[in-house]
Amino acid sequence: MPMPDRVLLPPTLTFAFEVRVSVAPRERIGHGLGEELWFTPITGGTVDGPRLRGEVVAGGGDWSTTRGQTIELDARYLLRADDGALIDIVNRGFWRATSEVEKRLDAGENVDESEYYYRTQPVFRTDAPAHSWLTQSVFVGAAREENRQVCIRFFEVA
Repeated sequence: MPMPDRVLLPPTLTFAFEVRVSVAPRERIGHGLGEELWFTPITGGTVDGPRLRGEVVAGGGDWSTTRGQTIELDARYLLRADDGALIDIVNRGFWRATSEVEKRLDAGENVDESEYYYRTQPVFRTDAPAHSWLTQSVFVGAAREENRQVCIRFFEVA
């Protein structure tokens, strides 16, 4: 069957908001063959941007699995919007870097984000009508560690 002559437009990204997540020291849970499981408690944070403002509610966490130089992330936590609405976020993603970049980061060096990969795929849930837009689109997150926080900039995919 011949392919249609139409071409799908590539997705575009629109910045929605930034979350700065405060975390406690991570704890090692255990390991399997070739991997280690860690838990990082979430202790609070802020939400700021053109489409959402509020806070990160303390009490969530990030379960991360390290395999070689790649860390698979699986975080779940709550955001409280300025209007009081709660928003559940399940944020999965990947972090990876060369061992040289990891050493520079561990030493506290300011490493350009182009030298490592730190991306997330959030899914939001809320019954608050003012924030239903979060539950009706795909988002991606670009993340970095900054001043003992995880900074994630969320973009809506159009």
